[in-house]
Amino acid sequence: MKRAVKLLASLLVTFLFMWWAFRDTDWATQLASLKSANYAWLVPYFGCLLAIHVFRTLRWGCLLSGLEEVPFRKLNEASGIGFMMLLVLPFRLGEFARPFLIAQRSGIRRSAAMTSVVLERIVDGLFVAAMLRALLFFVPTETPEIRYVKLGSWLMFAVFGGGLAFLLFGLWQQQRTVNLVRATVGRLAPQVADKVADIVDTFVGAMRQLPKGRQVALFFLYTALYWGVNGAGMSMLANAFDCSGAAPGTVCEPMDLTLFQAYVVLGVLVVGLMIPAAPGMMGTFQAATKVGLSLFLPAAAVNASGLAYANVMWLSQTVQQVGLGLILLSMGHLSFKDIAGKLDDKDGEAAAPSA
Repeated sequence: MKRAVKLLASLLVTFLFMWWAFRDTDWATQLASLKSANYAWLVPYFGCLLAIHVFRTLRWGCLLSGLEEVPFRKLNEASGIGFMMLLVLPFRLGEFARPFLIAQRSGIRRSAAMTSVVLERIVDGLFVAAMLRALLFFVPTETPEIRYVKLGSWLMFAVFGGGLAFLLFGLWQQQRTVNLVRATVGRLAPQVADKVADIVDTFVGAMRQLPKGRQVALFFLYTALYWGVNGAGMSMLANAFDCSGAAPGTVCEPMDLTLFQAYVVLGVLVVGLMIPAAPGMMGTFQAATKVGLSLFLPAAAVNASGLAYANVMWLSQTVQQVGLGLILLSMGHLSFKDIAGKLDDKDGEAAAPSA
């Protein structure tokens, strides 16, 4: 029942954002954009998606190296399956898949692995917020949507910056942080105060085992490469929708996305994907991409070629993540249902390797 309620709530969010994204769509022109698109650009774009997967897998390995040097094969399996589950499970419940899977393939505890995932998210949030805020200085201020984008970038700073400040305070004053959590949560939910405090205590303790020196430098290098290739791939894919292949007499609204504009759209997209939605992140993905494109393109192009571009990009990323995850599941003789059912298993840290 609890999972059904979560699924229904996530579907409601998806339908709301889908309605907003497509309410002004020129369906005939969008269809013409899809028909005339040069899908040869998908080949290098899938190459970018594969590089993105490799970079984020390697950087996760850098964070885990302070606990254990995990072979790339095991790291890749946990990463590929974990990111697939992040995509297909509602409300980002798949975030728990990678810690569960790597705990089965190494001596790393789930709580410690979860610490690495949270740190990844904090670094990504601050990196994208800083990038977006810097790039917005060069976007014309008369654009109506710029106010909402700036607000989103500040919210990212507040959320992830606050998380980082809390973790740093915990490293400095671990016992005081635990006592503070126990006192504040105890006022709101006394029955779970001790449990939450224990989680924070374990979390901060795991942070003390994070790597230093070369591995930290490599982590930030892979982070820069990960986001760099992401934006470059988005700019590359936009070339498919320049309407150069449109038949004579066909109404087609061309679009073009420079590298600078692609990074701005990427930042807006990341802000939009912070909103929990249904499996696949459909709806929030299209709506956020539309907002980003609206900063540079006329409404006619955004509601035609722009949304066609957003749909193709969403589908490409979904196919790549789900396809890779299914391949790794098959190669490891693993069950999606079995893994999903154990994500909230309290005894999962001691689970023996399944393959």
